[in-house]
Amino acid sequence: MKVLTITGYKPREINIFKENDPKIAIIKAALQKKLIGFIEEGLEWILISGQMGVELWAAEVALDLKEEYDIQIAIIPPFENQDERWPEDLKFKYEELKMVADFYQPLYKGEYKGPYQFRAKNKWLVEKSDGCLLLLDEEYPGSNKFFYEEAKRASKDYPIYLITPFDLDEMGEELRMSDPDYWNS
Repeated sequence: MKVLTITGYKPREINIFKENDPKIAIIKAALQKKLIGFIEEGLEWILISGQMGVELWAAEVALDLKEEYDIQIAIIPPFENQDERWPEDLKFKYEELKMVADFYQPLYKGEYKGPYQFRAKNKWLVEKSDGCLLLLDEEYPGSNKFFYEEAKRASKDYPIYLITPFDLDEMGEELRMSDPDYWNS
């Protein structure tokens, strides 16, 4: 697999309201663990649409991994200025990521026109990648369900890798166990 699409929840869908929420560190650690495995097996490109939450966290993880691995990041939003109504801190993060990404190109010129842009984005990401990694709770898929359904309909062999709530619980425990203070109390 050379090209991987990564997506998942927006922060509010998983009750994250601040950028310093400890759950973000667990999500990033889970993403990093999966990405290192994929990179060591030949992954070259990570595709995201740049939506807030899991996708921006994945881009941050990938940027950190670029120091050690040869990995490229492409941000393909469905339209220009998708961050127009975002909180200021997230707008700033998104602008920074757009500048350091290896490739940035909105699918549609101009502003939001309709839901067809999101459907086209999901279809494009599936067609242009060899597989996907989703943070997903199948019982509560949230806005992920649209991409997930598109990925399941792929007309090619399209592996769907999931990071589940169970995986996040395990990662949280792994991080706690690796903290020296955990053993000293």
